[in-house]
Amino acid sequence: MRAVAARVTEARVTVGEEVVGAIEEPGLLVLLGIHTDDTATEAATMARKLHELRLLRDEESCATAGAPLLVVSQFTLYGETRKGRRPSWTAAARPEPAAELVGTVVAELRERGARVETGRFGAMMAVHSVNDGPFTVLVEV
Repeated sequence: MRAVAARVTEARVTVGEEVVGAIEEPGLLVLLGIHTDDTATEAATMARKLHELRLLRDEESCATAGAPLLVVSQFTLYGETRKGRRPSWTAAARPEPAAELVGTVVAELRERGARVETGRFGAMMAVHSVNDGPFTVLVEV
């Protein structure tokens, strides 16, 4: 499982004209990719890491600051580009298991007390964010 976590001052996801998820205060925008071999164990570990990593200002975490997270599924994080000119998506999980594991990460975050907004799995989404820093890290489990 792989995530790109960006510290933001605000972020939102729209599908067409509809805002489907938004955070309007400092927090994390998380682009989340699911690998074909990922399980609920990796999902729980990813949720813990995202909640507890000290990525916010003053080395705070979402857990300590009570900061929100906007989680957006992003299968393209497992695009393989070493050969040729067209990415291969074979390492990315198929839609059904990927949707379930994204849901597990979100549920685990909420169980920890995190405030979580989401995109819409499988939809063509527009992601708008105001990066803070910018400060962006790759998180893998």
